[in-house]
Amino acid sequence: MADAVGSIDTPDAQDEAQESQKKARKGGKRAKKGPFKRLALFYRQVIAELRKVVWPTRNQLTSYTTVVIFFVTVMIALVTVIDYGLNHAAKYVFG
Repeated sequence: MADAVGSIDTPDAQDEAQESQKKARKGGKRAKKGPFKRLALFYRQVIAELRKVVWPTRNQLTSYTTVVIFFVTVMIALVTVIDYGLNHAAKYVFG
């Protein structure tokens, strides 16, 4: 009967031991490639990730931009009103 943790004879423990031996190796695949090959690999991976992106349509982009501009305008107005009020309050208190 095995305990809840498991024993050393289970395949999971053997897999972990093999993984730790692989991690101990210095360099790995990256050390075998030159800097230009690594750079080319990076750009290939970037392009592959960009192909997965779902780009917004023109209508979505227009509506998102409108919402952002409206929100920023409202926040500017709110901060301006608060700043104006605090400025006059400070002048009233400190003369």
